[in-house]
Amino acid sequence: MTKLSYISILFIAVFVSACSTTKFLSPGQKLYTGGEVKIVDADMKKGDKKAITTELEGLLRPKTNATILGLRYKLYIYEKTKTNKERGLRHYINTHLGEPPVLASSVDLVKNSTILQSQLQNEGYFIAQVSGDTVSKNHTAKAVYTVQAGPAYHYRKIVFPQEKDDLDTAVTGTSKQTFLKVGDQYNLSKIVNERIRIDARLKEEGYYYFAPEDLIMKYDSTIAGHQIDMFVKVKATTPDEARWVYKIRNIYVYPHYSLQDTALKLDSAVKYRWYNVIGGRKTVRPFMFKNTVLLHPGDVYNRTEHNNSLSRFIELGPFTYVKNRFEDVTPDSAFLDVYYFLTQAKRKSLTAEILARQTSANYDGTQLDLTFKNKNTFKGAELLSVTFFTSTDKQFGSYQHGFNVYQFGVTPSLSWPRFISPFDFTTDNAFIPRTILTTGYTLIDRSQLYNLNSFSASWGYQWKPSLYKQHNLDLLDFSYVNATNVTALYLDSIRDTGNPSLKHVINNQLTFGPSYAYTYDNTSDDFRTNSFYYMGKISTSATLLGLVLGADTLDGKAKTIFGTPFDQYVKLENEIRFFHKLSPGTKLAMRLLVDVGLPYGNSTILPYTQQFFIGGPNSLRGFQARTLGPGSYDYRTAVGYGGTQFLPDESGDIKLEGNVEYRAKLFSIVEGALFADAGNIWLLHPEDGLPGAAFGKNFLNQVAADAGFGLRFNLSVLILRTDLGFPLIDPSRPVGQRDRFNSISINNSVFNLAIGYPF
Repeated sequence: MTKLSYISILFIAVFVSACSTTKFLSPGQKLYTGGEVKIVDADMKKGDKKAITTELEGLLRPKTNATILGLRYKLYIYEKTKTNKERGLRHYINTHLGEPPVLASSVDLVKNSTILQSQLQNEGYFIAQVSGDTVSKNHTAKAVYTVQAGPAYHYRKIVFPQEKDDLDTAVTGTSKQTFLKVGDQYNLSKIVNERIRIDARLKEEGYYYFAPEDLIMKYDSTIAGHQIDMFVKVKATTPDEARWVYKIRNIYVYPHYSLQDTALKLDSAVKYRWYNVIGGRKTVRPFMFKNTVLLHPGDVYNRTEHNNSLSRFIELGPFTYVKNRFEDVTPDSAFLDVYYFLTQAKRKSLTAEILARQTSANYDGTQLDLTFKNKNTFKGAELLSVTFFTSTDKQFGSYQHGFNVYQFGVTPSLSWPRFISPFDFTTDNAFIPRTILTTGYTLIDRSQLYNLNSFSASWGYQWKPSLYKQHNLDLLDFSYVNATNVTALYLDSIRDTGNPSLKHVINNQLTFGPSYAYTYDNTSDDFRTNSFYYMGKISTSATLLGLVLGADTLDGKAKTIFGTPFDQYVKLENEIRFFHKLSPGTKLAMRLLVDVGLPYGNSTILPYTQQFFIGGPNSLRGFQARTLGPGSYDYRTAVGYGGTQFLPDESGDIKLEGNVEYRAKLFSIVEGALFADAGNIWLLHPEDGLPGAAFGKNFLNQVAADAGFGLRFNLSVLILRTDLGFPLIDPSRPVGQRDRFNSISINNSVFNLAIGYPF
């Protein structure tokens, strides 16, 4: 008998033993295998039966022992690790990984039947009847619940209050948005939500003390044909203050509040525009709150402005906690005084982080970040952040071995919680607009090859008109890259291969101009079946200056600033992500990237820092990072390639990429994925030394593709991801040999280790 046969027999024996968990039961005990709902109404539609059955079975208790492929693995672990000890590994496994048997004797048939009947009545089946019984087989038993639902009741008419007073009028004024529709089936949860909806609407109109409990929903079910009339009414016992429309009188802000403070100190209030600031003058300037206090004296109370103000106080930065209070100050008329009590956060902080990472070019390394923050730099909630970082990275594999990359840099930034502009822009939602100044310097030392000195600065605005939308406008985005210490090894490689990509890396680059990005993202909403992400960005460089100077490289009119040619381009970037939830544990994820850079005037190709790359752990996972493309160009056929000892980072002016991924939770913290990727990059114009790299009418024949599978380990604080990709179509191979289905093997696969999902 072979070794494989022994392993198979051992596996089957363990599996059968684990399946036989009923052998651990005491005499007379039966293992509970679940509940079943049977609807016996012949007139009910098949689809309705299926939906109701699924819903009711989800309400049954207790739940059965957990299974995988029919194996009650947790119960098996529990029985095999029983111990009288209250400590140790065996006790830990028994209590944390094991699960005691769920017995049929623990099932309360009467209670479950009552719950199911109540649920049916809440959904309009007013005469529903449910009875439960157990069905035994050997050492197991299941519960069967027989349901006689009866006819469902539907609304004949919905009646809102007649106009008796202002409150009745206000309630009736909300009727156009009602959740209750004529012809719909009665549903208690919709009625509850309807009361909440009406209350929310009235809170926008000044009814501060009104509550959902002040509404009563009466229905008449004696109408023929299983119909009901629904009446929405204000309770007669509703107090006077709930019937009044309240306005704002005075607003007070306490920016240095502590729990020990009990006195209001109104005599020390400093008035600024429409609100008063009390205390905290040494750390806070009163104008700080002009973008956070959205309520004004004389305004009718509005819950949205109230909640948005609270959100803005927290988003402001210097405060960790906000306590809000409204006081009814005039018994004979409806006015409120508003108090905001703010607890200050620690103003300055210094943090250090040590990171293990993998970069987009498959480099593995470490980075040390040292960050200083001041959350209230000029007493106006300005955030000053200065980060010093240093890192070292090394690419493991068959190429670039030994050419380490070292980086050092500093990135100061300053953020103001308002628009700094000659024009007065205001917003009234929950999000504070910001003006952001960012600068930076980075030294990249690619050992034995070259150094790059990168200087950058930007000035712009960021604002969110809603929870899902965000705008980023940089009026000036400046970047200057200067190459130094270029080695003879690198220069020889440029000469020997004739690859212009190598030379492009060390060209000095100067870009400056505006950019704008728009983002829509609702993917954080877990309740959605379909969620969507879109990011669109347009950026330009030296547009006006090029026009003024008449820059035209192709016509021999290359222009410079301080001896450095400046880059001219228009760059468009688009990323779309779509997620479809197949079930609570499975999801289909898709992404499409369409990026185009158009160099013109003083440039014939995008600057290296603005070009597009493809391949690697977050892109086409069946290809090494930055080695694919452009087009059908194959670096392996380049003259002198064998002697370079390293590969250039292939880049392009155009990028098309699509990804699709099936994600499923397997067990515990482990998730699985099946994926397929396709795409490539191209140059806009042909380049000597890069045959097949330009975008043309046959670009579809140059699209690369891969497929693979992976595991994700959800560690709460991060997602550790492993993917194994197999190239299926390689456009760099000769025509007729690009299909690589016949060469799929572990030897041709690419292993990716990364942090987080690829998209």
